[in-house]
Amino acid sequence: MSHSLFEVHGLVIVVMGGTTGLGLSAARALVAHGARVVVCSRSQTNVDAALAELGPQAAGWAGDASLPDTAECAIALAVQRFGRLDGLYHVAGGSGRSHGDGALHEMTDDGLRYTLDLNLASIMLSNRAAVRQFLAQGGGGAILNMGSVLGWSPSPEFFASHAYAAAKAGILGFSRSIASYYAPQNIRVNVIAPALVETPMSRRAVGNEAVMDFIAQKQPLEGGRVGLPEDCDGAALFLLSRAARFITGQVIAVDGGWTVSEGRPWG
Repeated sequence: MSHSLFEVHGLVIVVMGGTTGLGLSAARALVAHGARVVVCSRSQTNVDAALAELGPQAAGWAGDASLPDTAECAIALAVQRFGRLDGLYHVAGGSGRSHGDGALHEMTDDGLRYTLDLNLASIMLSNRAAVRQFLAQGGGGAILNMGSVLGWSPSPEFFASHAYAAAKAGILGFSRSIASYYAPQNIRVNVIAPALVETPMSRRAVGNEAVMDFIAQKQPLEGGRVGLPEDCDGAALFLLSRAARFITGQVIAVDGGWTVSEGRPWG
């Protein structure tokens, strides 16, 4: 691939949640375009597997993104191994259904806390660590956070996970707020918001025939299909790249048409 396409050649990017699904796909694309990456995951096994695939342009750290020191350690590794930090892509997160997230009247206290920690607090912690590093080294940097269309475009029949929706909406507000505050320091903060993408988190939905019938109408691009992790790579690489140097505080929905569709047949 041409290194000039996304202008990430030589950049050092930490990918939180970079060993499976959307994060690993982005890490592959970053390395293919000449970036150096540090991938972070709770699973040492997943970290080792990712590094075996990504090669010498990558390093890895195993830790829970919802704990304060995990992103700090991953960023410190990036600086130690590659000399600096140019970008953070926070993908880590997931469903809290197994812990009790769901419709509000059925949500458990544990489900609420777990889901907010996993999807919102973890992003605030990694962004804090990145901003501190950017300020310390000077010259600015790029942060890209993983949102969801469910943060503002709900699906009450099939995707009623209200703590998850609140967390993803919180990511939008948080990201725009810090984008505004740190713009004078040339720190850019943007959000990618996918719809349903085929990842380990989405197996429940992908295996449900009624959900797939809904998705065929709700995500009508390319014949009506579930998204693939690589569908988000172009937007991610662009927003992390030098080509996006004048863009901050923006949200891009990579959603197959979710937010402009009714989710039922028409015409």
